[in-house]
Amino acid sequence: MGESLVSTQETAKVCHLLLQDPNFFRLLFKIDQELASQARAGGCLICGDVLHRANYPRKPRACLPEVLADFEVRFSFCCKRCRKRLTSLSVRFFGQRVYLGIAVVLESARHAGQISAAARVSKVLSVPILTLERWRQWWQADFVQAPLWQAQSARFMPPVAVEQLPGELLERFAGQAAQPLLRLLLFLTPLSSRSFAIRERR
Repeated sequence: MGESLVSTQETAKVCHLLLQDPNFFRLLFKIDQELASQARAGGCLICGDVLHRANYPRKPRACLPEVLADFEVRFSFCCKRCRKRLTSLSVRFFGQRVYLGIAVVLESARHAGQISAAARVSKVLSVPILTLERWRQWWQADFVQAPLWQAQSARFMPPVAVEQLPGELLERFAGQAAQPLLRLLLFLTPLSSRSFAIRERR
């Protein structure tokens, strides 16, 4: 993963387009399929036995209608022997939250601390203003205390300004078109576990 800066203007443009791009959503689905296959191949983390598919149904928000069918399932498995469940990492979901990870990242990045702009986006995506504000607070408080950020934050030089999360973090990932966002979503996959899920009202 690269850490060179990309143009803020270019990032904003790409963010706007990706929220409306079915092909990018399909790419996220394929990546989740690969992550699920890797998790299943490793067997049960407790006893090492075979894992059987036991997916969770989802009703995702901020999902394009064209790809909704692919996003109504969260890949998960159950051990044949001990019945321990294993839910694979995901670039689509942040834990059990109803909003897709792409919406949480992009809308937080574009509108953190900008209530008037957030109001316009809230109307388009049906994201309540209070939810957008909770996301902003989560990035600046809970996220920076998470083991993922505690272990990885030192790699970004100069340090990422906490008050500019996640926008400035997105700008640290190099690449053309959708690559910075894709790399950031991959970086954030540990957040797809229940331990660090964003709390939001359903």
